[in-house]
Amino acid sequence: MKLRYLFALSCSMLLAAGAQAEIYKRVDENGHVTYSSTPIKGGKKLHLEPLPTMAPPNKGDTADFRVNSETQNRRDNARRKILEDELASEQKALDEARVKLKEGQDTPEVYKTPSGQTFRNVAKYDEKVSALQEEVSSHEKNVEALKTELSNLK
Repeated sequence: MKLRYLFALSCSMLLAAGAQAEIYKRVDENGHVTYSSTPIKGGKKLHLEPLPTMAPPNKGDTADFRVNSETQNRRDNARRKILEDELASEQKALDEARVKLKEGQDTPEVYKTPSGQTFRNVAKYDEKVSALQEEVSSHEKNVEALKTELSNLK
């Protein structure tokens, strides 16, 4: 009976020892690299170190990632302060963008001909006003997003 267990143990050890495959690498004249588990013409056998292993964690080693309410309140207050500061700076940028838009709308684009005649450059004016309106719109969206984020805080 013991002989049977010894035989089964020795067979499993032989199978485990043969589980590590040999790897061959070949680089052709064009620089293409080929890896194989069987010998290939022009290939060299790679001697790879075994991969490091780790023991699985014990079932009793579960980390506790809960945060107490005081710490969470500090984090929430810090987040609220950051969002309020961002909102104030974004509101200031929005006000400045609106002033620039008003100035851009009130200042037409003109060009002069070699003879001295002055004409309005409608295309350049529209392009300038459109870019200024996009800037205002972007700041408005940022302000709304920040207000939404602040309203979601407890």
